[in-house]
Amino acid sequence: MVARLNRRRAEPSSMSQRLFTNASRPGRGVSAGGSGALPAGWESLAVALGANLGDPAATLVAVRPLLEQLLQPLAPQGACRWSPLFRTAPVGGPPDQPDYLNAVLLLGPLQGDPQPQGLLEALQDLERRFGRERRERWGPRLLDLDLLWCGERVLRGEPLELPHPRLAGRAFVLAPLAAIDPALVPPLPDQPPRSCGERLEDLLALGEEPPPLRLPPQPGWPE
Repeated sequence: MVARLNRRRAEPSSMSQRLFTNASRPGRGVSAGGSGALPAGWESLAVALGANLGDPAATLVAVRPLLEQLLQPLAPQGACRWSPLFRTAPVGGPPDQPDYLNAVLLLGPLQGDPQPQGLLEALQDLERRFGRERRERWGPRLLDLDLLWCGERVLRGEPLELPHPRLAGRAFVLAPLAAIDPALVPPLPDQPPRSCGERLEDLLALGEEPPPLRLPPQPGWPE
């Protein structure tokens, strides 16, 4: 069963202060390529979702509207773009874990000045509301929410690295991103610009992990 949610909810005004400053400006950065998932020249934000304990599908369906409510103020003229759900094999961590369900939310174009640390804290608040306990690295979890990138911000060190340091090497992240737009180029400043579709193809060609399995649409997750 999905972990019971805490009844406490952040007020929109205080949450907005945590997520971005009042300065409003157009962003720069991630090109969405030919399919037009995002207008070229605008910044985006991406969050990866995963779960492999309890009822993962019900958990991701339940957290979906909460994430939209949390993040939509960062892109008042934009839209939330959701990937399909994928079933994936665990990578790292203890042996004999259940398979994961994974997805990605892509948001943009961003406006204002998003605050990555505030975003991290808000995502961790959501994880705790669904019963997440951080006991071991890459261990099984009721809900995992990872900030993959936030515009062109580059952060190094604890508690947050941006872009996510393992983004380019995780099929369970690249497959949902490529499902949204295979031509999407993630903002990885230390690497040559390559699309999610290209990176996924090269990663799967190594044969080190099973390819993610795209699931059909279901109630609460129409993609």
